[in-house]
Amino acid sequence: MAFFQRWWSQQSPLLQTKVKELVNSGQLEFINGGMCMHDEATPHYIDLIDQTTLGHQFIKFEFGQKPRVGWQIDPFGHSAVQAYLLGAELGFDSLFFARIDYQDRAKRKDEKTLEVVWQGSKSLGSSSQIFTGIFPKHYDPPDGFTFEINDVSPPIQDDVLLFDYNVEERVNDFVAAALAQANVTRTNHIMWCMGTDFRYQYALTWFRQMDKFIHYVNMDGRVNALYSTPSIYTDAKYAADEIWPLKTGDFFPYADHENAYWTGYFTSRPALKGYVRTMSGYYLAARQLEFFKGRSSSGANTDALGDALAIAQHHDAVSGTERQHVAADYAKRISMGYAQAEEVVASSLALLTHSSTSHESSGSKFQQCPLLNISYCPPSEAALSNGKSLVVVVYNPLGWKREEVVRIPVSSEGIVVLDSGGREIESQLLPLANAYLSTRNYHVRAYLGRSPSATPKYSLAFTASVPPLGFSTYVVSTGNQTVGGSSTMSTVYTSQRSVDNTVEIGQGNLRLHYPADEGKLMRYFNIRNSVTASAEQSYSYYSGYNGTDKDSQASGAYIFRPNGTYPIKYEGQVPLTVMSGPIMDEVHQQLNAWLYQVTRVYKGKEHVEVEFNIGPIPVDDGFGKEIATQIKTNLKTNKTFYTDSNGRDFIKRVRDYREDWDLQVTEPIAGNYYPINLGIYVEDETTELSVLVDRAVGGSSLVDGQIELMLHRRLIHDDAKGVGEALNEEVCVLNDCKGLIVQGKFYVRIDPRGEGAKWRRSFGQEIYSPLLLAFTEQDGNSWINSHVPTFSAIDPSYSLPNNIAVITLQELESGKVLLRLAHLYETGEDKDYSVMSSVELKRLFPNKKISKVTEMNLSANQEKAEMERKRLAWKVKGSMEAAKGARGGPLDPKMLVVELAPMEIRTFLINFEVIKMFGS
Repeated sequence: MAFFQRWWSQQSPLLQTKVKELVNSGQLEFINGGMCMHDEATPHYIDLIDQTTLGHQFIKFEFGQKPRVGWQIDPFGHSAVQAYLLGAELGFDSLFFARIDYQDRAKRKDEKTLEVVWQGSKSLGSSSQIFTGIFPKHYDPPDGFTFEINDVSPPIQDDVLLFDYNVEERVNDFVAAALAQANVTRTNHIMWCMGTDFRYQYALTWFRQMDKFIHYVNMDGRVNALYSTPSIYTDAKYAADEIWPLKTGDFFPYADHENAYWTGYFTSRPALKGYVRTMSGYYLAARQLEFFKGRSSSGANTDALGDALAIAQHHDAVSGTERQHVAADYAKRISMGYAQAEEVVASSLALLTHSSTSHESSGSKFQQCPLLNISYCPPSEAALSNGKSLVVVVYNPLGWKREEVVRIPVSSEGIVVLDSGGREIESQLLPLANAYLSTRNYHVRAYLGRSPSATPKYSLAFTASVPPLGFSTYVVSTGNQTVGGSSTMSTVYTSQRSVDNTVEIGQGNLRLHYPADEGKLMRYFNIRNSVTASAEQSYSYYSGYNGTDKDSQASGAYIFRPNGTYPIKYEGQVPLTVMSGPIMDEVHQQLNAWLYQVTRVYKGKEHVEVEFNIGPIPVDDGFGKEIATQIKTNLKTNKTFYTDSNGRDFIKRVRDYREDWDLQVTEPIAGNYYPINLGIYVEDETTELSVLVDRAVGGSSLVDGQIELMLHRRLIHDDAKGVGEALNEEVCVLNDCKGLIVQGKFYVRIDPRGEGAKWRRSFGQEIYSPLLLAFTEQDGNSWINSHVPTFSAIDPSYSLPNNIAVITLQELESGKVLLRLAHLYETGEDKDYSVMSSVELKRLFPNKKISKVTEMNLSANQEKAEMERKRLAWKVKGSMEAAKGARGGPLDPKMLVVELAPMEIRTFLINFEVIKMFGS
């Protein structure tokens, strides 16, 4: 809808009226209706919901229409979440697409199973299924029926006086093409897509020919041809009363021929993927704070960020399959949207911290640090002198209390951290490594056009305890202003100082052992639950296939086609540098000139955090490279692993196997890669190994007991799938351009079997919604003494259940509030949390009087009851009523308690009597 919306705003009232007439008559139909046709491998489900909601709200506002059909014809593989969440839960009656694996398509054509009923969720079963149609070839017309001015299809010549009169010949062609498609589909209805990429630049040639074909084919009488829409087609299929085959799972990975697996884009442009994910979490938090303050009719709001993130979900955007200047444009739009949302966050926090006893008229001036990931944060780096101290407000967008380590760069030693009650809390100073400082300085110049004015010496770490949907305040000052101690300086040593040739890190339950001479992780041990495992983490790279005269298929933005695997060996003189202190331990490793890694173990946590800096990847040898990391254990996993669908359901994968057909293995590495948005895990009879990610990546388990993630790609050939440009990203300072450096994180944990889901689900939410930091300065205790230091929007004695998340809390332009609650667990996933749960709306909004709550469909463009009344009940082969899936009960308008069953998301529009803002 983004392009249509732009066009629509430029049209005259007369033309707008004409378009509305076409819509109302059914001649023009909105299908899909999101701001873009989103990718299905690399977006997070919250982003998919948000971008679809924006489009559906626009259509409803301008035309009063509700799309009925999903139209995902171009994405490169299709997710289970698309079927049930971005299909059935929207109220769609059908979903259509073109791209599935070439082996799968061949079998489906033989068996007439191109059209199926798809149940994407094991938990919701048949209550969230959708009729799904796959095109027999691609999303263009049959051969011989394209009519752009320069197309070669012969037009109908119906003047009998001319020598090339061909009506009978062309009617026969049409009938033959129709019968050929009818022979691979069920019922006597087929649909042709009359158009394809870059067509209808001169529409008259198309409509003139289609008018003639419909006229003469219907005169012939063997086939009935008509102008139609996907909704009319869906209704005809439904009326046929056919029993349809059942499809479960998803349609990944996708290959269009034997050496072309579209699994490279799962990782392509990892920095853009990381930026989209970071801004998505920020957008969620910013909308909450905008609601607490009250949406402003003038001035900054969160809309620009929402619009930018919406189009960034396009299947050639966050996928990483666009040209470089287009990627830069997406990032620029997000950055402009962030600037406005940052103002909203700052003004909201200023209002929420403002005390009725304060004499300030304008509130605090809060700064934020969008470049904190590269240790650049001017407010925290400023020298604290003359009685000044730094005030850090830490906001938690989740519905449960969090205790989490906060890290900020600082310039001095002897620092003290106080909580909002004035009590000193434990903190730790870690020297900033040279590798970080060089990355920081280069990228600050690249992004801001200037060098940093100062260089911080340390990273300050302390544990923040933050209430649900609320904030806590911490004060950072130099020690001479306060009675008491100061931050603990980390002990720094190299592995050459090891005892028994082994280095142990970890202050709490989790311990890691490294052999001093090699520097590779050797052993993982959890004291609390006695889980012990030999575990090794390493890196390797795939040489990208360049394409040859015999087989031109190269590795590129879309395609992963490896041509050899090469281990990355340690090139440093000192394998390990260890930094140890009361909050955390770190192991620093410079593997080679372009790969630096920090492994962290937090005292209060039981997982490993791995932060990597990869790049610039060298390509001066004439070969592109695709960088992967492996975590190896002795688990006996029987070729089986599990990956998430858009951050939601986990789907079972088996190496070299497909559930729907007998796989002919042609690419044993690329053909076993799957998209990962939340995480991947493997298990055996006693133990499970989980890895969570901070952005979309590709990954697999290519060897039993092992997990592999692809973290970065740099390639020097185009893969001839449409980009027309090699995936060779660079960052430039003036005229100095280098290959892209990617910094990111992944997280590792080993649990007894059956206990990993709690960490994957709860910590997965914390990765998506990190603590939001805002900074201001005070003289003495002037700020703390005159402001509100802690806040929670919900009842102080209440927090959301551990299996429920608030995924949308947003005040709309209408003044209504949009609330979405999501159950985080699947049926049978966890013995404690895969159960019906409930949320008390009165305690979620204790300071407001709720006058009305209306349950809506997922995109909030119709009441849920209306959607369910209209839902088509498809007949499915071998289906049983038992597989329907549980649902939460109806909302009692007096009690206002929302029930959620496993994997259920419920959407509400709430009217408050008066939106009285917090702090006002």
